[in-house]
Amino acid sequence: MARIMTSHEEIRQWAIARGGNPMLLDTPDVHEDRVLLQITFGQHALNAERNEGPDTSLTGGWALSGWDEWFEQLEKNGLAIMVNDDEPGTLSNDFHFVPREGSSQEQTSDAARQPANISIQSPSKDDRAAPDPT
Repeated sequence: MARIMTSHEEIRQWAIARGGNPMLLDTPDVHEDRVLLQITFGQHALNAERNEGPDTSLTGGWALSGWDEWFEQLEKNGLAIMVNDDEPGTLSNDFHFVPREGSSQEQTSDAARQPANISIQSPSKDDRAAPDPT
């Protein structure tokens, strides 16, 4: 099940537990400069050209940043982070940026809020396979 995190401390702890570091990319725009956010994990902090981040761009590429600067941009862009609950014994670093508007309940899809409508029945005598004669 997915959950949406807006607390700075919760996001920071989630990322650090997975070896994550905050990154920013300045992208010039016609009207104003935009800043893109990313979290890089483990060895992806350096790419083959030895530049910071997973990619490079015409503007110089991703740069590792401090958490305070990263959270400032997260708030400015009105974003939260959606993550899946970890399965026992694993720490998934899969996340998505989602709009912060509204409550967590409003950002969760109807399918995620409602349990599956299924029923389990015992197999009937006709459903059981005949024993193997060999």
